[in-house]
Amino acid sequence: MLDDAIRTQLKSYLERLVQPIELGVSLDGSEAAERMRGLLDDVAGLSDLISVSTKEGGKFTPSFTIGPKGSEKGSEARVRFAGLPLGHEFNSFILALLNAGGVPVKQPSSLLDQVRALEGPLHFETFYSLSCQNCPDVVQALNIMALVNPAITHTAIDGAAFEQEVETRGILAVPAVFLNGKPFAQGRMTLEEVVAKLDQNAPARNLAQLNDKAPYDVLIVGGGPAGAAASIYAARKGIRTGIAGERFGGQLLDTMGIENLISVPHTEGPKLVTNLATHVGEYGVDVMNNLKATRLIPAAAPGALNEVEFADGVRLKARTIVLATGARWRQLGVPGEEEYRNRGVAYCPHCDGPLFKGKRVAVIGGGNSGVEAAIDLAGIVAHVTLVEFDERLRADAVLQDKLRSLPNVSIVTSAQTTEVHGDGKRVVSLSLKDRKGGETRRIDLDGVFVQIGLLPNTEWLKGTLALSPRGEIEVDRRGATSLPGIFAAGDATTVPYKQIVIAMGDGATAALSAFDHLIRQMPAGQSRAA
Repeated sequence: MLDDAIRTQLKSYLERLVQPIELGVSLDGSEAAERMRGLLDDVAGLSDLISVSTKEGGKFTPSFTIGPKGSEKGSEARVRFAGLPLGHEFNSFILALLNAGGVPVKQPSSLLDQVRALEGPLHFETFYSLSCQNCPDVVQALNIMALVNPAITHTAIDGAAFEQEVETRGILAVPAVFLNGKPFAQGRMTLEEVVAKLDQNAPARNLAQLNDKAPYDVLIVGGGPAGAAASIYAARKGIRTGIAGERFGGQLLDTMGIENLISVPHTEGPKLVTNLATHVGEYGVDVMNNLKATRLIPAAAPGALNEVEFADGVRLKARTIVLATGARWRQLGVPGEEEYRNRGVAYCPHCDGPLFKGKRVAVIGGGNSGVEAAIDLAGIVAHVTLVEFDERLRADAVLQDKLRSLPNVSIVTSAQTTEVHGDGKRVVSLSLKDRKGGETRRIDLDGVFVQIGLLPNTEWLKGTLALSPRGEIEVDRRGATSLPGIFAAGDATTVPYKQIVIAMGDGATAALSAFDHLIRQMPAGQSRAA
């Protein structure tokens, strides 16, 4: 199953194994089982430390386990893949192989100690789709937990391969995580977030550690491309730099094909985030995740410290601040949307589209994102209705031409979405109002994908600094805001074009401006590193 290029690359990775691994495969005679056995045999042929054996599959067949080979206590396999781990999950498969084979887990030792201290039994199941870019983070986090702690097991399940199980559990969005048979979490989660959800003492420990941090020369709030660029440019100046945000990577983690980042013909959001994290890590930037900013407290006087307050009582101080909080998907704001979120209302067609195979869905939004989503979904679902508020679609002409060529797509313009209807468990229909005639109609369907643009993440800044009528941070050409020592960059600002390459440039500009501000404020004879 593996082509020569992948086989060569994988062989070099597997040379790092230090202990034998056994892949225990459970087959059922299906074509999927045959492909699974072929994949595992291919992989086993690349290393003398990997063997394949037949095991009982239990609930999920075909499936396979990954574990150290041996019979001593604690050596039993605790990681299982139900379905072929291809697409975005191929990396999860390889990482599980490496970690089971003795390659050290790349996580802070303090975090791994927290995992080891968790009491079980904890049996996790994660439903994923092969096209979901959010799923690997969750799968990899839970695999690590299972490999580190003998009281934890994890089964990663391809929802498309086990449709009946998906239907029975009412899963309409991935990743969907179950713990000991009950719903545990929905959506992207990091290892830190999973542990914090299980370890009730973690928030208090983290609060004390964060509040004890010394002031930064530059604190960047937000971990998207603007924030990452700002941290690199600041750290290169030799000044104390920190970056705090809800998740490193921001919206990039929800972005699939990227074809307009200059010098990079094609990449994907999660891959670009990995590269950014590696680059930022080379400069010793203090990266703090899972922090949601709630309040900006500007310096009371020239030379005093600025402060940012985060949820859960975290407070960080800095001489200058770069705000790079980005934007989020805009919601419809109609009855039923929030009630049926992840139960038929979705915002990521790549993640959740495969769960609507053979069903009828609507896409709300006629811009590039909406039309691209409709085109992608048309290859999976029975029918797509594209709904646009304006009189015409706003997407690029080439995308519109492609959309109109598809036989299972309907386009409705001048239509206002007024309500999402459900049966208490999932979405069943959508109400639309004709903006010209005023008539209303109801469309029977199973899913609604919302693609209507972005909102800046700036609510927490209202009343503190100047915002535009749209809520964007007002900046000048140097990235300076209305407050001295406070700079901003990226999609949260008034820059007219929201693009990755522009956000990166804005981040660099803001960091250089912050540095310029610092050296102009610095007392004579004081070192930058002081």
